[in-house]
Amino acid sequence: MLNQKLIKLVSFSFISFCFCLGIGIGLFIRVEQLQRTNASTTSTDTQPIPFSTPEYTSGDTITIQAVGDIIPGTNYPNYKLPRNRNLLLPNSVRAYLQKADILFGNFESSLTNYPHSAKDISRGQVFAFRSPPKYAQLFADVGFDVMNIANNHALDFGYVGFQDTVKNLKAVGIETLGHKNQILLLKVNNIVVGMIAFAPYEFYNSIHDLETAKALVQKAKTQANVVIVSMHAGAEGTNALRVHDKTEFFYGENRGNSIQFARTMIDTGADLVIGHGPHVPRAIEIYNRKLIAYSLGNFLGYRTLSTTAEAGYSMILEVKLNSKGDFVFGKIIPVHLNAQGIPHIDQRFRTVGLLRYLNNKDFPDDLVKINKKGEIVVADK
Repeated sequence: MLNQKLIKLVSFSFISFCFCLGIGIGLFIRVEQLQRTNASTTSTDTQPIPFSTPEYTSGDTITIQAVGDIIPGTNYPNYKLPRNRNLLLPNSVRAYLQKADILFGNFESSLTNYPHSAKDISRGQVFAFRSPPKYAQLFADVGFDVMNIANNHALDFGYVGFQDTVKNLKAVGIETLGHKNQILLLKVNNIVVGMIAFAPYEFYNSIHDLETAKALVQKAKTQANVVIVSMHAGAEGTNALRVHDKTEFFYGENRGNSIQFARTMIDTGADLVIGHGPHVPRAIEIYNRKLIAYSLGNFLGYRTLSTTAEAGYSMILEVKLNSKGDFVFGKIIPVHLNAQGIPHIDQRFRTVGLLRYLNNKDFPDDLVKINKKGEIVVADK
């Protein structure tokens, strides 16, 4: 009797072991299948590409870091905010945003409590974003120096909301860029930097008025060693990845000719042009030995911006210039937005792969090349 019970117990244990082993193998296979399913279609590398060695600033250079479109959630018309604002920018991303003399972003929301939007959001494809004023401190804590507000969302809550945004950023030590006829002057490492922002709207410095834009750059050149131009231009979305030397439209709105505008600014005296607005990354060009980044893509869009396909590809652009404004070094620090629109450092280097592809398509004969580490390399003529 005892032997029969022992045999049954051993048999049951063996069957249980096989059953658990089968589940384990099944789960392992399923995880492997999921990993393969979620693998990037733009990269066949099995190992992450190592990040390049950080370039540190010397006394005769300045380092600029720039990111794209920023919307830290909205409480209008519905509540779409995180339980803790610090979750919007993970520490892994913040660690890479501590290496610049000037940290710049394109802020596409309003920091206000004003209750009335200036937009009719009942119409299709019309959005108004409003973030709590206290969120300004988040960007100060991260280290932002300048936020561009010359875009199509800074006036979502009218002039009152616009003034509140400027005031709330100023209160935490962040300068705003994009005011009409503004030349923002900053002094870094005894180098005077002049910054000007342009957008397709008359309320700001207009990209459509080339003569006035040229005059502003010329004036800045008399006041600063280095002139940086911010450009909000181009159509939007994953169908707008390519840069074309022609006027672009989005829902009937004239969004300018990015190539013509950027190159004209360089010809007039600008040393660096930083583009944003298309919500996807675009190619980078070296024109007359000066760098033009046509779009940096989305950087933060908590439950507001699409992160589908290339809309989720992002970057931290790092550029080093000398005291004469000449390009010294640059790199793409790849970032990827999760489904909620929160950025994370991308060890799969998807944005680098995308930019390498776009550069080869849009500027195949250009001097600038981007290597697999994301370094911007300028070939000799």
